[in-house]
Amino acid sequence: MTQAEAPVLIEVRNRVGYLTLNRPAGLNAVTLPMIRSLHRQLQDWADDQQIVAVVLRAAGEKAFCAGGDIRSLYDSYQNGERLHRVFFEEEYALDQYIHAYSKPLLALMNGFVLGGGMGLVQGASLRVISERTRMGMPEVGIGYFPDVGGSYFLPRLPGNLGIYMGVTGNHVSSADALYAGLADYCVPFERFGELERCLDQQDWNAPPHEVLSALLGSMGSAELPDAPFKTLFPAIEKHFAHESIAAIRQSLADEHRAEYRDWAAETLKVIDSRSPLAVSVTLEMLRRGRELSLAECFRMELHLDRQWFDRGDIIEGVRALIVDKDRNPRWNPPTLDEVTPRHVADFFAGA
Repeated sequence: MTQAEAPVLIEVRNRVGYLTLNRPAGLNAVTLPMIRSLHRQLQDWADDQQIVAVVLRAAGEKAFCAGGDIRSLYDSYQNGERLHRVFFEEEYALDQYIHAYSKPLLALMNGFVLGGGMGLVQGASLRVISERTRMGMPEVGIGYFPDVGGSYFLPRLPGNLGIYMGVTGNHVSSADALYAGLADYCVPFERFGELERCLDQQDWNAPPHEVLSALLGSMGSAELPDAPFKTLFPAIEKHFAHESIAAIRQSLADEHRAEYRDWAAETLKVIDSRSPLAVSVTLEMLRRGRELSLAECFRMELHLDRQWFDRGDIIEGVRALIVDKDRNPRWNPPTLDEVTPRHVADFFAGA
């Protein structure tokens, strides 16, 4: 394999380290070798006095990273192997390391940033998106739960925006990503190259974080107009404050305000298309995550992972949506009424 064919490209220019996710045909979905390469290189650069900052970016224009390579985990599990256990342990270790990284880490994102991609960037010190970026934690759609630190960063978004995102699995626009605090700056995609050229010519006499923040402030925006979340905030705040999925559903069904009625009906349909078990466990996980530290959140997610391939809905969700593509998952339990509080609590026992 040549350097250009490597799944992560590594480069240093003008004291800035560049890590480029390099699986554009697979929407840069992360694999175990990519996780190991990223972690190893970040550790090397943390100890290198010549490196003042790191840029994490991706090849291609469709996606920064559309998640983890879930198909490989499915195949491994079906073959009786344990890749999924090792994958999640090392992925979460990398994500947690990024949250505490000792140097400015600028995540430069265009296109889809979903699931595992969110895990890579939410701990970055500077999160830069383009007008084309779509962010989300869509795991409940395949019978899973929002992991990679989602139990930490989602419940810390304003109000109940993170609960809404986790339970529905819906993607959000660049304007909503900024409004919710999932990104710091939006720089037009056509200026990404210019941004890197500025870094190539930058002197680093001032503290690197200050230099980067000033540069981003001059090229991008910290907010965008017409964020749907701004209009929907009162409705999301009301409906997603409830302590059970059944109560959230009922609240949405009872929405009669003209400006929110269509949105509530559509949201209800989305929730009903998801795994009843996954949305129920997700809600409980996010409510717990509000009170936990980052390390405790990752431990809780790993505890759920160790049970989920055997007892959760992910294998059936991947089969229906990715492998067979019949889009007709047979969730277990099949209905929300059959997901008891005890059923949910058992997943967290011993966490």
